[in-house]
Amino acid sequence: MRDTRILLRTGAVPALLLAAAAVAAGGTAPAGAAGPDFQYVGQDDRVHGLTAPKGCVAAEGGGSRPVTNHTRGTATFYREPGCAGAPVERLGPGTVTQVRPYFASVRFSVTG
Repeated sequence: MRDTRILLRTGAVPALLLAAAAVAAGGTAPAGAAGPDFQYVGQDDRVHGLTAPKGCVAAEGGGSRPVTNHTRGTATFYREPGCAGAPVERLGPGTVTQVRPYFASVRFSVTG
């Protein structure tokens, strides 16, 4: 936990991803955690976030890198660009997890 506080103070890791890691480890997200509706650490090891994503979106990530879906709909991950082929994983609203082995695109269901 001490290392986490140091990273937060230095701004090295976005707070939302730290909250996601805590939830994935069985904890809870801090109250008031705000940020993009969908966030992931890409193959480039950089944090990427989308607000109100719709349809198919190019996104390269996966492996041990965290993914957070705080949209109101399901995020469906594909290994191929353009949301082609069989889905790798589906994440419901509020889900925080790792998508393995990797993904190249994500389709977001549109909700009212």
